[in-house]
Amino acid sequence: MNDTVERPTLMEKILAWRESHISERMFVLILAFCVGFFSAVAAFVLHGLINQIGALLTGEFRSESANWLYLVYPVIGIYLTSLFVRYVVKDNISHGITRILYAISSKRSRLPGHNCWSSVIASAITIGFGGSVGAEAPIVLTGSAIGSNLGKLFRMDNKTLMLLVGCGSAGAIAGIFKAPIAGLVFTLEVLMIDLTMASLLPILISCVTACCFTYIFRGSTALFTFQMDSPWIVERVPGNILLGITCGLVSLYFIRTMTFCEGIFARYKDKPYVKLLIGGVLLSSLIFLFPSLYGEGYRDINLLLNGQNNADWNAILHNSLFSGNSDLLVVYISLVLLTKVVATSATNGGGGCGGTFAPSLFIGCFAGFLFAHLWNIYHVGVYLPEKNFALLGMAGVMSGVMHAPLTGIFLIAEITGGYDLFLPLMIVSVCSYLTIYLFEPHSIYGMRLAKEGKLITHHTDHAVLTLMSLDSVIDRNYLPLSPDMYLSEVVNKLSRSKNVVLPVLDAAGNLLGEVDFSKIRHVVFRIELYHHFRVQQLMSPPAATLNDSATMAEVMKIFDTTHSDWLPVLDADQHLKGYISRRRMLGMYRKMVADMSEE
Repeated sequence: MNDTVERPTLMEKILAWRESHISERMFVLILAFCVGFFSAVAAFVLHGLINQIGALLTGEFRSESANWLYLVYPVIGIYLTSLFVRYVVKDNISHGITRILYAISSKRSRLPGHNCWSSVIASAITIGFGGSVGAEAPIVLTGSAIGSNLGKLFRMDNKTLMLLVGCGSAGAIAGIFKAPIAGLVFTLEVLMIDLTMASLLPILISCVTACCFTYIFRGSTALFTFQMDSPWIVERVPGNILLGITCGLVSLYFIRTMTFCEGIFARYKDKPYVKLLIGGVLLSSLIFLFPSLYGEGYRDINLLLNGQNNADWNAILHNSLFSGNSDLLVVYISLVLLTKVVATSATNGGGGCGGTFAPSLFIGCFAGFLFAHLWNIYHVGVYLPEKNFALLGMAGVMSGVMHAPLTGIFLIAEITGGYDLFLPLMIVSVCSYLTIYLFEPHSIYGMRLAKEGKLITHHTDHAVLTLMSLDSVIDRNYLPLSPDMYLSEVVNKLSRSKNVVLPVLDAAGNLLGEVDFSKIRHVVFRIELYHHFRVQQLMSPPAATLNDSATMAEVMKIFDTTHSDWLPVLDADQHLKGYISRRRMLGMYRKMVADMSEE
């Protein structure tokens, strides 16, 4: 019988050709270019779908009166999105950026393939029908998933996969806002991808590629338009500092309110129709009262950034019950500012799909405008131009909510061309960040993972321990002892074991104690005592036990406290899973530190 030779697959041929013709570094740059291109395509498709759905639904609305359809559209959008997620995607796709952070820290930067398209469709339905969320987080998740899955397709290592995920997120931000520097900085600040010479060039290529193709797809029109008509003067520094502090407090309100609302919806996680009812009714009611909450809200942001007087700003009141009442402008803006985060929570909590990126820009714009408007009404000090402070407020609240002051500075400067306001942008962003850091040490994206000890940071030691998997260091090849065994049987097992510690288990697999060779040296070599001692006389309790859900930082701390060389790991039922060796764990730790430190 002839042996059949298995022929290599097409993918294996491609991989073999690539390895022989293209260096690893050059191939990463090629992948970064592809990730940037596909991220730009995803952003173009998503915004096209949102605009088409929105124009179809609201194109005939009359601006001088309220529209009752605002009570209907958002509920339909949330319902359709929830059906799509439940029956087509069959996976959780909410909290896009948080999912990226989780994939980096716990899933070796591997994102499901459906994330390359599912978030685009789900968020297009949600936002197009009026969901008060942003498209940025879904696009960032899509770009990161494209990077992750391209890397998996070409069998790249974990370190390269993390870099490609960063390229996807950077390309997504650069493509959405036509802001390549902001895309790079976002990846460094929010996703905690370390900036080395090996990572800088691929991320830059992805950003520039995404930005260029976005110009090709959508032309030179900017997402926001801004013309500064009142140059910054040093006398406005006190106003800038106070605005920064205000933005920090607004960011705190944003995060705390979002967390509170998410907690309410989490109580009904097994009752989707109850969540739909609560979220739909709340969202549609708020949008009916305040149409500015409909969708991403970029139209109203542009109104505040380009308005010159009350006549221009009063356009925000259109389509609402406030229409024609210009004296209620401050009241309307204040109420919208307070309810935007509730509308965003209701959208996602009710079953919709979207991010908090755009809502933070929206709230920041309204907060900055309101701050300057009230300042000028009450003549607190030197005149503050409302449109300039609306722009500064966007950077301030984004910096506070995302804990990313550099992203706030460069994003707002790039998307508006407001480089003449660079110094006040820095003042407001830094003051906002310092203010919220007193209350919340983590961003809205990272706080959930930080509570579980799964958040990557720029601190190398902490980052390595977060990336290490507890399962990967557990030694499951142990030889168990029973309490009734004689010393002779213990010696026999010790001779066949690679470990110097043997666990003592009962019939159910529960850990009763352990026999440590170093502690029984005085009897183990005396053959005449082999039938005089049993295990229950020789065993001792372990210095400590580890839970299989413990983080590696906790494991390292216990080793340092107990000075042990071996520690047992127990599952939730207190059954022994295996042992962890300090030597093996430190060896893996040193290797990962070396890998992360390579340029």
